[in-house]
Amino acid sequence: MFESPALAGLSYFYPVRILVILLLLSLSPQAYCQKLKQMAIAFYNVENLFDTINDPNTDDDAFTPKGTYKYTNDIYKQKLHNTAFVIKQIAESGTAPAVVGLAEVENGGVLTDLVNNDQLKVYGYKHISYNSPDPRGIDVALLYQPKLFKPLTSKPIAVRIENNGHTETTRDILFVTGILNGDTVHLFVNHWPSRREGKGETAPKRKQVAAVNKQIIDSLMKRNPLSKIIVIGDLNDDPTDESIVSTLNANSGRERIIPYSLYNPWATLYTSGHGTTAYQNKWNLFDQVIISRAFLKKNNGWQFLKAEIFNKEFLITRSGKQQGYPYRSWRGYHWMNGYSDHLPVLLYLEKH
Repeated sequence: MFESPALAGLSYFYPVRILVILLLLSLSPQAYCQKLKQMAIAFYNVENLFDTINDPNTDDDAFTPKGTYKYTNDIYKQKLHNTAFVIKQIAESGTAPAVVGLAEVENGGVLTDLVNNDQLKVYGYKHISYNSPDPRGIDVALLYQPKLFKPLTSKPIAVRIENNGHTETTRDILFVTGILNGDTVHLFVNHWPSRREGKGETAPKRKQVAAVNKQIIDSLMKRNPLSKIIVIGDLNDDPTDESIVSTLNANSGRERIIPYSLYNPWATLYTSGHGTTAYQNKWNLFDQVIISRAFLKKNNGWQFLKAEIFNKEFLITRSGKQQGYPYRSWRGYHWMNGYSDHLPVLLYLEKH
């Protein structure tokens, strides 16, 4: 492995060999990942990562020191710490994700503060985000390691929802094209409309956002059927819901992945009772990473390996009415010093 003349004559010397092994084991997560030819794509809804400054253009008054959440600078710093801690734990549990999609971040300033947190500095994350028309000012974003992912283009894709004869705005889709360690990939970071007004009542809204994703995906695949496409986000629908299975044309059966369709590895986890967020004693798997069939083809650069929910014990509430649920940041307006009401998800890629 090492051909240095200084070491060649000492190959028999066990202390030196042990030192070399220790040096290899101490390599950064990025270098270790590259050596194993394995990478991770992550998504995490971080639950209301606001700064403390009142933005007159958005409804963020609740997340200010005088607002209903009593959102002080100390709480903001702790929220950054907790969010960075989760990403750090993901990195130390396997490999630091090459890219991390985020939902519910207020602006580029909080992202700068996040990636500059002492826990994340070693990974050198950069970020991409745009302000969207969301009334509360919470948007999606992308963190990336420049050594593993090099953005070429990025833009927000506006979505206009037709609802009972009038037009509504919602969060933009973040569309980023870049080079993922040798492969050109197209990433769509999403946060679809919530179910607050009821699942059935709001389902048409999510279908419309899914259709916007699908229109652009189809145009990419028309130009190149082997386009490498990654749809990540909090979709507010489960892997078996119509917006994903029919509108987005994403399903879990590899044998059914035909041109213009997508592969969704999360359906099996969901139907077996796993999820990323819980409500009224029911788990939902809203947070997903969905890929195009090009990631399933052998000898075609980076390939799908596995998908998993990052559900470590520290992320789960240990007692009370929400025991077993994600350990969230707030209960009502009370700061719980938790992490999020969603669990992160990971999709692993490998290269032979």
